[in-house]
Amino acid sequence: QVQLVESGGGLVQAGGSLRLSCAASGRTINDYAMGWFRQAPGKERDFVAVINWSGGSTHYADSVKARFTISRDNARNTVYLQMNSLKPEDTAIYYCAASAIYCTGYGCPYDFWGQGTQVTVSS
Repeated sequence: QVQLVESGGGLVQAGGSLRLSCAASGRTINDYAMGWFRQAPGKERDFVAVINWSGGSTHYADSVKARFTISRDNARNTVYLQMNSLKPEDTAIYYCAASAIYCTGYGCPYDFWGQGTQVTVSS
C-alpha cells in the first residue's frame, strides 16, 4: 500500500503561483508513475499531469501546458506540481495518485489516491 498526502494548496490571486507536494509513505514511489488530477465543484475529476518513474517523461492536459510543471524527488518519496499563471478556472481540489504503469491516454488506471488539497484562485 502507498499512502499519499497532498499539501501546498491555498488561496491565491489570478496570475499567482503555488507549488503542491504529494508525500508518499508505506512504499517507495520509485516503481510508480505519479499523476495529478483535479476536481472542480460540480464537475468530474480531470487529469492534470503525469510523470513516469524516473521523471524523464511527462504529459500534461492541454489546459495547463506551459503553466504547470510536474516533477518528482524519489529520494524524498515526493511528487510536486508547480503551478504558475494561475487562473480562476484552476480552482479545484487537487489529488495525486500512483499508477503501476505510465499511461497518457484516457482512463488510465491508478492504484492509490491521496485525499486532496484545495486550490482557490480569485479573480
